[in-house]
Amino acid sequence: MTLNRRDFLKGSAAAAGIAALPAGLARAASPVREFPLHAGHLEQVLTEGGPKTDFWGFNGRVPGPELRFAKGDQVHIAVSNELVGIDTAVHWHGLRVPNAMDGVPFVTQYPIKPGEVFHYQFETRDSGTFWYHPHQMSFEQVPRGMYGALIVEEEKPIEVDREVVWVLSDVRLGDNGRQVEDFGRVLDIANDGRLGNMVLLNGKQAGNDNVLAVRSGERIRLRLINAASARIFRLQMPGHTMHAVAFDGQAVTPRPLETVDLGPGMRVDVVVDFMAKPGTEHKVEDVDRRSRGQLARVSYLDFDPIREKPLGAPMQVQPNVLPEPDVAKAIDHYIVFQGGMRGAPVIGMIDGKPTNIQEIMEKEKLAWTMNFTAQHEHALMHEPLLYLRKGDHVVLRLINETDFAHPMHLHGHFFRVVGIDGRPQTDQYWRDTVLMAPRQSVDLAFVADNLGEWMFHCHILDHAAGGMMGTIAVE
Repeated sequence: MTLNRRDFLKGSAAAAGIAALPAGLARAASPVREFPLHAGHLEQVLTEGGPKTDFWGFNGRVPGPELRFAKGDQVHIAVSNELVGIDTAVHWHGLRVPNAMDGVPFVTQYPIKPGEVFHYQFETRDSGTFWYHPHQMSFEQVPRGMYGALIVEEEKPIEVDREVVWVLSDVRLGDNGRQVEDFGRVLDIANDGRLGNMVLLNGKQAGNDNVLAVRSGERIRLRLINAASARIFRLQMPGHTMHAVAFDGQAVTPRPLETVDLGPGMRVDVVVDFMAKPGTEHKVEDVDRRSRGQLARVSYLDFDPIREKPLGAPMQVQPNVLPEPDVAKAIDHYIVFQGGMRGAPVIGMIDGKPTNIQEIMEKEKLAWTMNFTAQHEHALMHEPLLYLRKGDHVVLRLINETDFAHPMHLHGHFFRVVGIDGRPQTDQYWRDTVLMAPRQSVDLAFVADNLGEWMFHCHILDHAAGGMMGTIAVE
């Protein structure tokens, strides 16, 4: 493999924060797109006339700047760490990048220490809706505000009147409007994760005051990103039809949805024809069981309609070229998930020793096991969950024996969801993050074509910190 735990410390390029360019980058004709990202401390007002809230973020705001590129761009992003006493690193969620550019401390690079700069260089191989966030103490750095949208435009975008990007997240505030400093509690780790008490939409408090102003007849492509550390969103837009055109950046045959389900880390692109009467108001609601209510308000401007009928242009997004897995010749692998509060007592391996899950929680702040192993974030002493050869066709069965949902994210690859609870799926969507329901099994199929050691973890970030994190090595 290109870089793994055994040879990591031999990598002088990673230590210097400068990786060798991927093959072909120097001779590529596409322009190099350079962008600086500064990780630092900031304060931001979340509500009109409200107090300032303390955050960590990129370039002085939450969410960080929207990074927008064309497919095939050669990207150079210089990440400077201006945090006080805090290491960080940036992962490009959903992008198929060289392993050395994946942004995972002690797996693909050393952490970026305060005052240091790391230069990320990669090609945008796939178009779609992606995002970026730290992979260093993610359970704290992400809810503190360190995240942002990353959009790669198709060569031939679909015809719409306008694009809108919504980055959804939440924050836990005290009575003084400041962030509550209770990150990494075992109570959160072993349950649903750390939920905020205020939902944010593009860095402002979600609700009736968060307005999407539209003209009747307008067609909008709405890119939805769930950047929350634990919250699952179920979005509805009563009176309107949302046509899903992409899941996790990958094109799907357009289909109407009454509800858009977004687990942490997941993205959905929808196209909406806003055909209600001028001057009317409509809610955008979150109907998840843990919802904090209305997310936004669609406000129709009191102008003549742009058009009387929905735009007739096709909604089909230009698909990316991905290696198609052959299930018939695939190698079968299994990963069993156990643990959590209310879960049956299980035995997990800690530093090679069998340990009861209750002892794991009390002494190690770990609550979850994958294939009977729990590990701390990016711990160096553990071997990968799986070793694959480059070009292997793989079916990976995830068996959730817990009472909790887990959005499972695989770095460096996309997979098709080919089965649920042993039943083959008719619509086998491409995804990089799949929401695995409690007591459910999910079958993923992919081609292991990207060399390196790749994180596979729950994107409820407290669960990842609590043991539900491992790697899959492609050699």
